[in-house]
Amino acid sequence: MAPGGGDGRRNGEGQQQANGNNNNNNSNAKAKHGCVCGFPVCACAGAAAVASAASSADMDRVAAAQTEGQIGAVNDESWIAVDLSDDLSGDGGGADPGVAIEDRPVFRTEKIKGILLHPYRVLIFVRLIAFTLFVIWRISHRNPDAMWLWVTSIAGEFWFGFSWLLDQLPKLNPINRVPDLAVLRQRFDRADGTSRLPGLDIFVTTADPFKEPILSTANSILSILAADYPVERNTCYLSDDSGMLLTYEAMAEAAKFATVWVPFCRKHGIEPRGPESYFELKSHPYMGRSQEDFVNDRRRVRKEYDEFKARINGLEHDIKQRSDAFNAARGLKDGEPRATWMADGNQWEGTWVEPSENHRKGDHAGIVYVLLNHPSHSRQLGPPASADNPLDFSMVDVRLPMLVYVSREKRPGFNHEKKAGAMNALTRCSAVISNSPFILNLDCDHYINNSQALRAGICFMLGRDSDTVAFVQFPQRFEGVDPTDLYANHNRIFFDGTLRALDGMQGPIYVGTGCMFRRITLYGFDPPRINVGGPCFPSLGGMFAKTKYEKPGLELTTKAAVAKGKHGFLPLPKKSYGKSDAFVDTIPRASHPSPFLSADEAAAIVADEAMITEAVEVCTAAYEKKTGWGSDIGWVYGTVTEDVVTGYRMHIKGWRSRYCSIYPHAFIGTAPINLTERLYQVLRWSTGSLEIFFSRNNPLFGSTFLHPLQRVAYINITTYPFTALFLIFYTTVPALSFVTGHFIVQRPTTMFYVYLAIVLGTLLILAVLEVKWAGVTVFEWFRNGQFWMTASCSAYLAAVCQVLVKVVFRRDISFKLTSKQPAGDEKKDPYADLYVVRWTWLMVTPIIIILVNIIGSAVAFAKVLDGEWTHWLKVAGGVFFNFWVLFHLYPFAKGLLGRHGKTPVVVLVWWAFTFVITAVLYINIPHIHGPGGKHGGAIGKHGAAHHGKKFDLDNLSYNWP
Repeated sequence: MAPGGGDGRRNGEGQQQANGNNNNNNSNAKAKHGCVCGFPVCACAGAAAVASAASSADMDRVAAAQTEGQIGAVNDESWIAVDLSDDLSGDGGGADPGVAIEDRPVFRTEKIKGILLHPYRVLIFVRLIAFTLFVIWRISHRNPDAMWLWVTSIAGEFWFGFSWLLDQLPKLNPINRVPDLAVLRQRFDRADGTSRLPGLDIFVTTADPFKEPILSTANSILSILAADYPVERNTCYLSDDSGMLLTYEAMAEAAKFATVWVPFCRKHGIEPRGPESYFELKSHPYMGRSQEDFVNDRRRVRKEYDEFKARINGLEHDIKQRSDAFNAARGLKDGEPRATWMADGNQWEGTWVEPSENHRKGDHAGIVYVLLNHPSHSRQLGPPASADNPLDFSMVDVRLPMLVYVSREKRPGFNHEKKAGAMNALTRCSAVISNSPFILNLDCDHYINNSQALRAGICFMLGRDSDTVAFVQFPQRFEGVDPTDLYANHNRIFFDGTLRALDGMQGPIYVGTGCMFRRITLYGFDPPRINVGGPCFPSLGGMFAKTKYEKPGLELTTKAAVAKGKHGFLPLPKKSYGKSDAFVDTIPRASHPSPFLSADEAAAIVADEAMITEAVEVCTAAYEKKTGWGSDIGWVYGTVTEDVVTGYRMHIKGWRSRYCSIYPHAFIGTAPINLTERLYQVLRWSTGSLEIFFSRNNPLFGSTFLHPLQRVAYINITTYPFTALFLIFYTTVPALSFVTGHFIVQRPTTMFYVYLAIVLGTLLILAVLEVKWAGVTVFEWFRNGQFWMTASCSAYLAAVCQVLVKVVFRRDISFKLTSKQPAGDEKKDPYADLYVVRWTWLMVTPIIIILVNIIGSAVAFAKVLDGEWTHWLKVAGGVFFNFWVLFHLYPFAKGLLGRHGKTPVVVLVWWAFTFVITAVLYINIPHIHGPGGKHGGAIGKHGAAHHGKKFDLDNLSYNWP
């Protein structure tokens, strides 16, 4: 039996136990009395926070387990300013030291200090007013000498102001939420080592074992198996879209090594629990540990890991050698298909090393293998040390979570919808096997860096008033990034700024990985109640959407109803979920509001042949035909950014989301290895955003259950690539104006400079305040701005062109998988691959912009030297802007031209060389600069001239709002 049917048990046997406990009866009565929504986990439960768990008679009170410093708020590592003086909302406030631990919520909400937040809000409106006055001045002061420049610049200024407003308004209420693991353990962990935490299915997706290093995928799986979460509640699924035997055997090797690695992590409290990252730690691993025992164990496990890596690296050769031997033994003739063989002597059902019909990428059968079956419910201690087993695990639970390998069927003629299709296949497959009420999805290159991460995320699903939370988004953190973060891979401004601020509205958007879902939200269910106003703006939300309460049909979720297969409560017709009755039967259990398992139910999850057959059936290529998958159910199809639109579809139903940032970081992944891969990654994201804008999922037409400022955030996330159209203009025209003599502003006045100073000054102050409350550094903010310039001039512009072609000509857009497999010698230079030049057409536009700005500055300098412009201070502003553009494109130039540690000299030399050559040519070729200057005769002595026309020095200005 799959997880999810626990509440029917409590309505029976739990009620009998409660008869002998008056306190629990009172608690149950209190929880049910005011609960209009019918959910035992809700705001109506009052101080109990998790009424269903706290009121059960069989829940033992245990001492709060020590977290051993494994988790903390993000402000533990930075200087983020929070205020714990009072509660922000009813769903978890600042922890009061005087409140008993059983009465504390499982997470607390911290407000940003008013000394930062109030000026931040005021300055937003001050800058908005100043910018409005500035635009009015610009409109009233035309430039008749260059009207096309004036009109284009006005349109650009309107767009920049509008996009800034879209980005700024959702940041009016940033907050910080911190999980309380001590409270979680107190309420859900028992003294005998078992737990009442709900089940959790973890999805890991991979598509190519060569572009996505197989060792990285194995480390991700090992970190999941070793995470600090109840073993019997944790099930890991690996989706292999390549269908290759290499991936399967690598996971089989990982399962074997896990029998040593996981008990070792539990025995010594290892962090992080990805073996590759742990053994590469530069800090001293022996601090605070039992020296002799730990050193011996670590040395032994390190030896096992080295042997494990050697086997992983040799798998490709072993598989080919084995297959050749089997095929030779069969006496195959030339031209006959040469199969790929498994170690047990069976032909591999997926993609063969030498592809043939029905055994190649995009054309192979569905495969489901259980590598580790569901563990027993009770603890199982390991063997003591012996001659054959030098590791002493006699006091360690050696059980391993369930591990399942899945490769969905692929056939020609079917659109398999890439990652979104794989996630939907995993959703159905996991439902018929484990059916946990919560799902966590990770990319194959992300490993669990903090063993408490799963518990931290589940706090936001089980807390007070959390039954309306659809998903919990963790920030993405990366390793393998150079210390200067040249390509802004960390993107801290987005994660710790934008997403943290959205947590104060309806919640952060879904960004593709490191996200924990409530399973029923993927099935199209509505939340039990809807209040889009949020904790800080209830009136604002109430103006646009009414509060909605729905009482779930609990009578249909009892064991008897499930056994009879009643599905009248489904939010969509039964046919929308597909033809598998076994899958549809799992929905009542997963949709139950209090999905806790008894010991018998947890032990009943055994992957037998019938279950595996059904799991393969729901992964067939034709299963989704004429169903709601990809539209109303599961991950949404039709865009390359299925993550954003999937989260959006949940938000417009009234669901909320949460942002969970902990330290040490929950998950760490691998960043793109060079500039080319980074640009392709941004191109894919920006293209997907525009696809959403031109689809029926445009946030402008979303339901009224979407918070107004949440709608603004989604409009921003789907329109930001359009900035490229105007940024190209502003990064080239001011430089070309030095050559043509025509400028955006004809005659700037004192008010022009006043408005410009206020607009730019308030922008800088807002940035400083945002850096303060977001907990990031000024350098990270500036690096983010540099890469924004590079991305806007390349990937954003390409995305706009591609989507316009798709909309006009109805042509699909295809992308290659981002490669994260290093090709250089990491021992000599770990960051060498970041500077390997791999040419792409995306680099053309930034190169042109760099050349235009160098040439423009050189021409201005030459005109001053030549006497054509006598007041060189008048051109200083324009030249400064040109160098401002070049400075922002410096990381691009560094990645394009040089190697790590040697690039700055190369870039500066090339820039200086181009500048000098341009200036010298302009001065020494008379026909370029006309009759003015030293080569223009007498006119150069009496006044500046340009092409026979008097040059007005007051015209020499431009605007950058």
